[in-house]
Amino acid sequence: MDKFIVTVLGLCSIGGIYWFFFGEKEQVVEAQTSWTVTVAGGYTPKTIAIPQNQPSTITFVRTDPNDCLETVVIPEFGIHTFLPLNTPVRVSVSPTKSGTFGIQCGMNMFHGNIIVS
Repeated sequence: MDKFIVTVLGLCSIGGIYWFFFGEKEQVVEAQTSWTVTVAGGYTPKTIAIPQNQPSTITFVRTDPNDCLETVVIPEFGIHTFLPLNTPVRVSVSPTKSGTFGIQCGMNMFHGNIIVS
């Protein structure tokens, strides 16, 4: 009976590890000119898509009191903005080149992406 329990727990552990590392993480996103990103233990949605050569607005709403998340940084667009708790903050971007650009917290611990196409 002990061998059976150990075998079942081992298989469950393998399945959990497989799901954690290889399971689907990101959803397919469509380009929009306006996004709302919830900041709680990271960024949701983690990846957003905006059209090239078109002004776009990203509204960040921080609901997590973690000090690390109180600043959002988008280096490629020169954005370094404070996010007060439970207050929407609008950031405007006008991307002139396509590519994938990073979003990060002030301490570079939480990350997201902007896809410009």
